[in-house]
Amino acid sequence: MALYLGILLFSFILTSIAVVPFINLLYKLHLTHHHPLPPTVSHEVKEFKALNRIQEWKLGTPIGGGALLIVMTTISFILLYPALSQLGIAFTSAYSFKEELNVLFFTFISYGLVGLYDDIVKIFNLKSSGGRIRFWAGKKTILMFGLGLLIAAMMHLNLNISIINVPFVGVVNFGWWYVPLAGTLIGIFSKSFDITDGLDGLACGVLLISLLAFWGISLNALDTTISIFIALLIGGLIAFLYFNVYPARVWLGNAGSLSFGATLCVIGLLLGKTFALLIVGFVFLVEGFSQLIQLISIKTTGKKIFSITPLHYWLLSLGWTEPKVVARLWLSTIVLAVIGLWFATL
Repeated sequence: MALYLGILLFSFILTSIAVVPFINLLYKLHLTHHHPLPPTVSHEVKEFKALNRIQEWKLGTPIGGGALLIVMTTISFILLYPALSQLGIAFTSAYSFKEELNVLFFTFISYGLVGLYDDIVKIFNLKSSGGRIRFWAGKKTILMFGLGLLIAAMMHLNLNISIINVPFVGVVNFGWWYVPLAGTLIGIFSKSFDITDGLDGLACGVLLISLLAFWGISLNALDTTISIFIALLIGGLIAFLYFNVYPARVWLGNAGSLSFGATLCVIGLLLGKTFALLIVGFVFLVEGFSQLIQLISIKTTGKKIFSITPLHYWLLSLGWTEPKVVARLWLSTIVLAVIGLWFATL
């Protein structure tokens, strides 16, 4: 355990050193939030105008902290692996070390690149500059779910994963059906995390709690690769979250939100704790499905279920302050993480 705590502190120190110069760089590159939030659907225009008036002071906040965390975590792993090998640290896992590493970092980086491009599109308002950009904006979700299917296929073919452990039932072998099931779940978590990332410190705080839960699971499973990866990401997140809590000095951006949602899901799948993943990540799922339910209701009945979506904006519309919304969703995740850890032992 001392080794993993040391790795966490190593990542925390490196990210702490890098984060302030990185924020200053974002200012110099004009990578800041300078466009009001668009409504989710046309029926929410009035509510979003009111929300944007409340949050107008946030215009100018730098965007791109997720890219820093992706780079720092990747570089730290590259630096640590040969050093740990020289020290005789054995990398243990239920899978091939190389193949597990490929799946983990392919997810982490590929979704980050998709999100980075989307950040650039939004920051510089490129959506109206040509048909190619508009095509991208309309197909981003398809690409996210397509990547999810590709990663699920890698897990099935390269790691021979096709089973899910269902609590109180046992192990269920899905065969090839595992690919669309896992791929869809990866896409859902990526999209839901992106939707959750709307208030200062909300998504990163929920992610930090979720990762702590899966860190415990990975340590118990003796999966060295995932344990080291989570330790590095947690260390970086703690350093970043200091500047991301209300009032935020930097935001995660889509590079981080798309990547971290998908990566959290893949970690849960690799550890074979799918049901624990659904419980621990329940706040992300509720945020995502609140928006989906709103869209379906408007399309089918013409009526809204919520005054505004996703969930965190609806809570703001009820009169909750932003710090209260964030703190209570963090507390909810702590309880869910405990329940998820209990399910993981079944």
